[in-house]
Amino acid sequence: MSWMFLRDLLSGVNKYSTGIGRIWLAVMFILRLLVYIVAAKHVWKDEQKEFECNTRQPGCGNVCFDYFFPVSQVRLWALQLIMVSTPSLLVVLHVAYCEGREKKHGKKLYDSPGTMDGGLWYTYLISLIVKTGFEIGFLVLFYKLYRGFSVPYLMKCDLKPCPNTVDCFISKPTEKTIFIFFLVFTSCLCIVLNFTELSFLVLNRELMGSIPSITKLKTDPFSQRKLPSSTKDTGGCAGVQRIIHRSIFFLLCQII
Repeated sequence: MSWMFLRDLLSGVNKYSTGIGRIWLAVMFILRLLVYIVAAKHVWKDEQKEFECNTRQPGCGNVCFDYFFPVSQVRLWALQLIMVSTPSLLVVLHVAYCEGREKKHGKKLYDSPGTMDGGLWYTYLISLIVKTGFEIGFLVLFYKLYRGFSVPYLMKCDLKPCPNTVDCFISKPTEKTIFIFFLVFTSCLCIVLNFTELSFLVLNRELMGSIPSITKLKTDPFSQRKLPSSTKDTGGCAGVQRIIHRSIFFLLCQII
């Protein structure tokens, strides 16, 4: 595993996050991504090979496994991590685009250092809404596909070509159930953080009467860092694209 990748990814997105957003990033890439890479991925290793049915009928075990697990649980988990991480990078892309336009046309990105303009604020808000939608959608999909969040140790299958109703046994059901409930807990925690950050940004804008700036956000206990202004070099579009490509490629490699 590349620790440099995590550092680059966190620092790239973290620059444009509020305090609550930085907490979300910590939960996402420490509690979720690291747990998936270090532990959960190995629990589901060779899951079809370890799925056993009490029959010697050729094809029966494969058909039953495909029925009970149409999509691998651990691969769906990895897909969820990719989908909920991608919207956060919209903010980085927005800033990189504006900085490139500023350098090309000599336009100002911010009225004053540390101020978030309307476009950036709306991009950040949209990214939060999309992330929350993906989180809720994947939880519902997970529950519907696997008929709940618990992994049973025994499943009964009567599909063809099975000669009759056969008993099929799943390996490590207790361990898998623990990891799935951990996935659900961290996903719900991220949803709560997203709703909290959404409420904070909207209420802050209403109370202040304008698009919130980092100077205003700084009065909140959750926010402790200024948003980088356009006068600071954040690596440009090339650096942002490199972070995005590395992040997506890294997670896709983990799925494969």
